[in-house]
Amino acid sequence: MTLTLAFSPCPNDCFIFDAIVHRRIDLEGLDFSVRLADVEALNRSAFAAETDVTKLSFHAFASCTDDYVLLDAGSALGRNCGPLLIALRMVPLDEVAKGGLTVAIPGNHTTAHLLLGLAFPAVQNKQELLFSDIEGAVLDGTCDAGLIIHENRFTYESKGLRKVVDLGEYWEKETGAPIPLGGVVIRRALPDETKQRVNRVLRRSVEYAFTHRTASLPYVRRHAQEMSEEVMYKHIDLYVNEFSVSLGEEGRRAVELLFARARAGGIIPAATAPLFLT
Repeated sequence: MTLTLAFSPCPNDCFIFDAIVHRRIDLEGLDFSVRLADVEALNRSAFAAETDVTKLSFHAFASCTDDYVLLDAGSALGRNCGPLLIALRMVPLDEVAKGGLTVAIPGNHTTAHLLLGLAFPAVQNKQELLFSDIEGAVLDGTCDAGLIIHENRFTYESKGLRKVVDLGEYWEKETGAPIPLGGVVIRRALPDETKQRVNRVLRRSVEYAFTHRTASLPYVRRHAQEMSEEVMYKHIDLYVNEFSVSLGEEGRRAVELLFARARAGGIIPAATAPLFLT
């Protein structure tokens, strides 16, 4: 059986999926047709139900639970790993809360955008940009502030930008839970046995990546553009952890809590089907 598989070219995803792409593990008779795309492109593709298995933002998952169910392996959750709101100057939080700033966001359906809505609901003047273009938009004055994700967490200070607030810290202070950023989902219409096989294969791929840490380096580097090896591994270590092997009870509770808060804030619709693969 051949399944379509989509994920981002970011180091954490390449690290997780390398063993599948290069058949370093037992794929249990499965083949995968692989597509790489930016996270917001992955989100939009999921809305159209174009892919059998895909990485996506948890914010986006909330709008396509009819078509997809969350796998237990492959998710990006953690602490001290949330999106950062940055600016050229140190903007007071009460100024952000008033909603007058123009904020660059990495996609309407990213979890970063969801967290911004929870923390600062008055912020309505937003400009959607590719995540890698956000620092530049703040530097040239196009936007007053920017919501950065991925490797930009490690580069913004060197460009003269300042952290206004860490929305991951905001979430952890509010809830005490790890922040759910993205997960891997599979089409509900597939046979249950296939879903379980894919979950086992994905978990095996994550475990292989941890055990053979440098095996994925060529694949990660190929898609990392000008990123240094130090930044690549900082990126991986930030987003790939025990929750990537298995959500566990703590991870599932965190996802449920995120969805409950976002529903209460009118940000996402109510889920129409069970969220998790059983």
